[in-house]
Amino acid sequence: QVQLVESGGGLVQAGGSLRPSCVVSGRTFSMLVMGWFRQAPGKEREFVAAISRSGVITKYADSVKGRFTISRDNAKNTVYLQMNSLKPEDTAVYYCAAAARVDTPTQREYDYWGQGTQVTVSS
Repeated sequence: QVQLVESGGGLVQAGGSLRPSCVVSGRTFSMLVMGWFRQAPGKEREFVAAISRSGVITKYADSVKGRFTISRDNAKNTVYLQMNSLKPEDTAVYYCAAAARVDTPTQREYDYWGQGTQVTVSS
């Protein structure tokens, strides 16, 4: 059984930083493409960032480029999302997701999802 467990969300003031992490079990982590998504109240879930199996290739939503950094530690089965210069509009539940079947998955092609971690940015 594959499990993704996020942690590291919280409440922070605008301009601050957070570093959520996601630990994966039940599957060979190095074979998974990993992504972060977020969902704000009343909005659809949206893509934030993704990282290739080796960690060499990363991709970001335009809204977070230059502020967020996705990384992974295959020895620890963990993916991270370093979030700097946070804005109130970054407030959302952040989900990590894993894709086992494709190299560049769309949101629908992610196979496994975590339960989410709340990030709240106050103005």
